Amino acid sequence: MADSKFLNDYFTIGGDLKVRRFGFGAMRITGKGIWGQPKDHKEAVAVVKRAVELGINFIDTADSYGPYVSEEILAEALYPYPADLVIATKGGLLRPGPDNWVPDGRPEHLKEALEGSLKRLKADRIDVYQFHRPDPKVPFEESVGFLAEMKKQGKIRHIGLSNVNEEQLKQAQAIVEIVSVQNLYNLSNRSSESLVDVTNRQNIGFIPWFPLATGKLAESGGKLEEIAKNHGATPSQVALAWLLKRSPNMLPIAGTGSVEHLEENIKGADIELTDDEFKALDQASA
Repeated sequence: MADSKFLNDYFTIGGDLKVRRFGFGAMRITGKGIWGQPKDHKEAVAVVKRAVELGINFIDTADSYGPYVSEEILAEALYPYPADLVIATKGGLLRPGPDNWVPDGRPEHLKEALEGSLKRLKADRIDVYQFHRPDPKVPFEESVGFLAEMKKQGKIRHIGLSNVNEEQLKQAQAIVEIVSVQNLYNLSNRSSESLVDVTNRQNIGFIPWFPLATGKLAESGGKLEEIAKNHGATPSQVALAWLLKRSPNMLPIAGTGSVEHLEENIKGADIELTDDEFKALDQASA
């Protein structure tokens, strides 16, 4: 691993948090429907520890994963944290039940969510705190403004956004510095294409969720299968390599509850696609 591309590929979040561009998404270390405890608690703890052992130093979670379970497992597995580890968490969603997500951007809810995350993660300050999703019932500026105040108070180091559009990014930036945007984006879903470019120009980290999805591109006989075979890789590994080549601010956070799957994903971060391969996949997915 000493000469691996993965270990030498960095992005600096907010000008001071240097992270390897391939991170770990901690949503899948919970139960079915992202609800409750994982089926195998020991494996969940093991996969988190293994991620750090392999060199990952950027982990993304949220208070709504479980809810609370993901953050609790991260602290159980990793506290006291390695000096270079960056944990990003999110607030702004309620969880009435499995696979059920309800926006709540009220400052009083965000205050409760933030305080809970600080306690569960055993932290004095959250490295990157992300507003999980705009709440149509609450003015966007009100939610972001509260987080800006929490940053002033020292409870948040940097602020990120999730599930936003370009106009909302501009609205938030008029209030406080934004260091990351986390949106759905992968080889088969390019809906945030323009935001990838906007954030790259502004040196803002772009965190694609559901990064390994390939959709119909993975069908037998297609370009993705052909390129994967050329690299002795899986379609998902190539999808990850495509993301990393797409833009230097791209920070994929492939999530899993399996050590074996984690190790497989990391191999994708070491694949070097040629410019022709990248263009072929780009055209096929567009």
